[in-house]
Amino acid sequence: QVQLAESGGGSVNSGGSLRLSCTGSGYTYSAFTMGWFRQAPGKEREGIAAIFSDGTPTYADSVKGRFTISRDATKNTVYLQLDNLKPEDTAMYYCGAGPSTWRSCLSSGFNHWGQGTQVTVSS
Repeated sequence: QVQLAESGGGSVNSGGSLRLSCTGSGYTYSAFTMGWFRQAPGKEREGIAAIFSDGTPTYADSVKGRFTISRDATKNTVYLQLDNLKPEDTAMYYCGAGPSTWRSCLSSGFNHWGQGTQVTVSS
């Protein structure tokens, strides 16, 4: 059974940074595409970053240049470094796992999800 657990959320001022972590269990980590998503109140879940099994990252335009996704296979963990945060980045952030054949950060291709971690950015 695939299980994902996010951590690292919090409250920061505009321009600040956070690093989110997602640790997984119950699967062969390196065979999955891992992604980060966010959902603000009243909005749909948005795919913002993904990293494929070969280590290639991809980003949504809304976060490109500010967020960085990485993975550590030895720790079964994927990270999301959030820099230059803006109030519009405020949301619940989730990690997801999907088949290695899914090479996109669109949420429709992911079938395992964590519980989420809240990020709040104040101006």
